[in-house]
Amino acid sequence: MSIVVFAESSENQFKKSTFEAISYAKEIGTLMSKEVVAVNISSIANSAELGKYGASKVLNCSNTDGFTADSTSEIFASICKQIGASVVIVSNSYVGKSLAPRIAVSLNASLATNVISVPDLSNGFTVKRGVFSGKAFAFVNLNRDIKVLAITPNSFEINANGSDCATESVSVNASPSKISINAINKVTGKIPLTEAELVVSAGRGMKGPENWHMIEELADLIGAATACSKPVSDMGWRPHSEHVGQTGITIKPNLYIAIGISGAIQHLAGVSSSKTIVAINKDPEAPFFKSADYGIVGDAFEILPKLIHALKN
Repeated sequence: MSIVVFAESSENQFKKSTFEAISYAKEIGTLMSKEVVAVNISSIANSAELGKYGASKVLNCSNTDGFTADSTSEIFASICKQIGASVVIVSNSYVGKSLAPRIAVSLNASLATNVISVPDLSNGFTVKRGVFSGKAFAFVNLNRDIKVLAITPNSFEINANGSDCATESVSVNASPSKISINAINKVTGKIPLTEAELVVSAGRGMKGPENWHMIEELADLIGAATACSKPVSDMGWRPHSEHVGQTGITIKPNLYIAIGISGAIQHLAGVSSSKTIVAINKDPEAPFFKSADYGIVGDAFEILPKLIHALKN
């Protein structure tokens, strides 16, 4: 029996969340004395590098027509059955969210999403998961023989202490996909929000899209992704791909800087799991200050130029 990880990739590169998932799997493997097997359903050639993060072996399956949730989950579940998976791990990304329930049904497995801790094996198999948009935690005991875990991105450290591992090619014939993809529109040249460890975000306090150059300059200086509040994306100041919050993207960076955002509960639902939150707002009563680790009360148009100047120096 093995611990099997879905190696998620994009643009012919493994995603950071894959390295997190394998490092997480390695911890469980140590506790359960089981090997970690990564499954790469893509055309990436250098999959042996996943051994650096804890994989004992990588199974490469490239005879696919690209990603669709139904066919990819069928291929992955079939491989899990072949090698006898006892624990299956995916990232709780958009891809993982579409795969995990399908995989669990195919394997007749227990499923836990938004997992944020290594399982407690002292009395069964109990995992801690975030619920209610990260405002509370639930401890769930998984009782079935096979467990499927979807782990929250940026919740676990990446441990690159190993070396390249063995790889093996496998071939699985899946049913024709019932999903038709007409177009894929990707944001290029930027750090993906779901992968970012540093995020600079802004709201209506910036007064208009013409002032966003300060947000972008600050983000560039510290190597951060840019984000925005819902009203900003609704007004067309910024693309919807940057909208974070309850109805947008949920993120968990190491640092979240919120500039000119009041901090309504809908916005906090998407960013409250950030490890450190810095709020900049001229309203001392802004709700964000109750959730922030650090707060600056002042006009963003006075603070940002000084902050940018200090960083440049």
